[in-house]
Amino acid sequence: MRILQRYILIELIRVLVLIIGVMTVLLVFVGVFREATERGLGPLQALQIIPYIVPSMLPFTIPATLLLAVCVVYGRMSADYEITAAKAAGINVMSLLFPAFFLGGVLTVFSLLLNDQVIPWSMRNIERIVTLAMEDIFFDVLSSQNLVEDPQQGYSISVSSVDRDQRRLIMPNIRYTPRGHSDGSFVAQAREATLRFDLERQEIVLHLIDAWLDAPGKMQGRVRDKEISLPMELGGGRIKPRQLTINDIEDKLKSLRDDSVKLAETQAIETAFALSLGEFETLATDDFQTRGSAIRRNLSQSRKHHTEFHSRFAVSCSCFFFVFLGGPFAILQARRQFLTTFFLCFLPILLVYYPVLLLMLSLSKQGSVHPGWAMWVGNVILLVSAGFVLQKTVKH
Repeated sequence: MRILQRYILIELIRVLVLIIGVMTVLLVFVGVFREATERGLGPLQALQIIPYIVPSMLPFTIPATLLLAVCVVYGRMSADYEITAAKAAGINVMSLLFPAFFLGGVLTVFSLLLNDQVIPWSMRNIERIVTLAMEDIFFDVLSSQNLVEDPQQGYSISVSSVDRDQRRLIMPNIRYTPRGHSDGSFVAQAREATLRFDLERQEIVLHLIDAWLDAPGKMQGRVRDKEISLPMELGGGRIKPRQLTINDIEDKLKSLRDDSVKLAETQAIETAFALSLGEFETLATDDFQTRGSAIRRNLSQSRKHHTEFHSRFAVSCSCFFFVFLGGPFAILQARRQFLTTFFLCFLPILLVYYPVLLLMLSLSKQGSVHPGWAMWVGNVILLVSAGFVLQKTVKH
């Protein structure tokens, strides 16, 4: 039995590695093209992000390619009557399916590690490359034109020259006026300044040295060393739940929960005072409305992080459930070509499992259902279907 199971496991791994290699190469170029198009990257930056795109593609390619590998191996064995011969020798079908179940379990753990550790790491590196690319473009424009301005964002930066090696701006003149209002506007002139992009906080950070700063209502005068920020949309966006590890998601959930409790308590106290004293206009103040918006925003963020937490486990386990369904189904479809068997098995998954998964994701983020059970609905459907097929396979 060990020889036979080892033979099946080696065949599964050999086919799986080949298919994953081909699928990953195809999807990597699609992913690189998408990232380069969305973020305006050049050919060099596109090549630099390839090693980090690969891990983000694997969780999507592994379940489908594992199902295809199972259909190829068990379909060929069944078509060559190897399954029949094993049964005639008194070997149970479950023993023959054990290598596939074992491989599905291993890949489930591997997918979870990818989602939890590797993908957040790769996302951070992609953001780092994008940041450097944006800085390079910014310095290129300053070097050639000595001026960068964007009326939409409300800023203008002019320089005497640029030191590209040390990332320094020589004699910069910076003007900033937030769009739609003058609050936070300033004018700064400095002997020199360094500049960096912070995609996480959505800011361009300027470190001024020996500068004159004029910020109406705040300060006016000479400063020797000053750091100022220009809040702008840099294309990276806020950190998404997918970019966090499971431990980080738990910390984020705790932080959001604590903030919501504090805001709710403060709002409840202010409401009680306003109602008891008859100061109803307090309930319509900007501060009161802003606090209510913050509570709703925290609740929305909590739902998204909670959904991401449970979806990682559920989606990773899909590897095992795909195998649990695909192995017995391939044995039953002995006389068909393996591609036909794969499509007959994968088409219902494509039409039922993934739409159900996406629906549960959407409902969980909206708060209509609890993600603790909603994210497992698709896997339960696979489990019930696999149980029915496995029963027929063992019996016949």
